[in-house]
Amino acid sequence: MSNLFQKFCGSFHNGKMVNRPMMWIAIAVAITAACMSGHAKAATAYPDAATERFSVAVSGNGPDVILIPGLASSGDVWNGTVDHLKGHYRLHVLNLAGFAGEPAGANAQGDILVPAVEALDAYIKANHLNKPVVVGHSMGGLMALMLAKAHPEDAGKLVIVDALPYVGVIFNPAATPATMEPQATALRDGLMATPDDAFAAQQGASMGRMVTSADNVKLVVKWSVDSNRRVFAESFYEDLMTDMRGDVAGIATPTTVLFPVAAGQDAAQTEAFYRMSYTGMPKVSFTRIDNSLHFEMLDQPEAFYAAMDGALN
Repeated sequence: MSNLFQKFCGSFHNGKMVNRPMMWIAIAVAITAACMSGHAKAATAYPDAATERFSVAVSGNGPDVILIPGLASSGDVWNGTVDHLKGHYRLHVLNLAGFAGEPAGANAQGDILVPAVEALDAYIKANHLNKPVVVGHSMGGLMALMLAKAHPEDAGKLVIVDALPYVGVIFNPAATPATMEPQATALRDGLMATPDDAFAAQQGASMGRMVTSADNVKLVVKWSVDSNRRVFAESFYEDLMTDMRGDVAGIATPTTVLFPVAAGQDAAQTEAFYRMSYTGMPKVSFTRIDNSLHFEMLDQPEAFYAAMDGALN
């Protein structure tokens, strides 16, 4: 491990992340893991198996809703949400190629996020989806924002589940991609170099700060461990290098941000942080999910479904 990477990792063992919003904690947990060394659905690779950027499982009937999971998560993270919505909507559940046991496809080399967003645009147009709602969790939320910026004609609404326009602010409120690049590179390289057993052990030890129940911790850990490490590391790097703060003012797509507030956390302070992060966005609203960590749909499903109902109507 390089000295730079050791220095970077050391910043997450000094207690500075305590009492910060759940997105900050969730990303710190994933970084700590690197530093420390459901339902069966028919899914179709898109655009095809050889050039796959993601697979899509379609179910239900009604207006179209696209659901994008976060870093290393399976599309199965949306199983309960699909069950709740499928009587009224047609759900398109994505699984990014390389995550949670999905073949890496075209994500095995080169950039990942921008090509995946472009593939999503192509999917929407090829299937003649009429202004679908695009829902994204964590890194999937960033991808939803990227889609709305690059292709404003695509989405009728966005639902952003615990995601920020720029995740670099978890390290420093003044962070930019330029200042973050050395640390992001070290993180990517460290993830790639971590032995499988060490990675699995640290994921298992850390995920309790991202999701509340023991069963769901095991599930999320399995998705992470089953992910292609190159896709995991490169996606994380690109997430850290993508700054949408200067773009949100130009995104006119109606957007709802669902953010968690953990037990004992200051709800007003947390909400203020999320509102500040989306400063300038013209059509954005915020809904909080109480007593939840990062995986809101797993921690508080009934509250999450009610929030989704509100956002979709």
